[in-house]
Amino acid sequence: MDAKKVGNQIAALRKLKGLTQTELGERLTISFQAVSKWERGETLPDTAILPDLARVLETTVDFILLGGERLVDYKGKVSVSDLIQGLKCLEKMGDYLGNENIIYRAAINGINESLNTDVEKAFNDDYVFEAFVAEAVIQSLCMGAYVDITDVKNSFKYDHFKEIVLSYCSKKGIK
Repeated sequence: MDAKKVGNQIAALRKLKGLTQTELGERLTISFQAVSKWERGETLPDTAILPDLARVLETTVDFILLGGERLVDYKGKVSVSDLIQGLKCLEKMGDYLGNENIIYRAAINGINESLNTDVEKAFNDDYVFEAFVAEAVIQSLCMGAYVDITDVKNSFKYDHFKEIVLSYCSKKGIK
């Protein structure tokens, strides 16, 4: 645990709440000098006071002690090639069942309606297909999955989509 980061986080959260060190100290029944020492990184808050500190600052103990960094608990790992394969399976579904089969049409219509698009166009256009791959990766990230940065860099041929996905990775703490 980095006392300086913790102190900077406490100071930033306190200021966001519009509190002075004295006011924060009063709410916690401690001195403003104690708050000042925390914020300078000289000492850390006593563990007994952390829940109250988090409550007053409207955050979590973890967020304070990690200096503003969030712990990320990924729900599995996805590979871009697996997502590409999954999208290609959708196309194969049409080949196997027939493009007019009610099951295939329901799947396609559901995707088209949800994404306001024409997914079948992606089967014949590399650029549009890669847009769907990027969307699949982003949706996986939003659902808590982890994707390897190198996999992203190597899997997209269009820089535009690669940069969008990398931006989402960064937002999700994947570097």
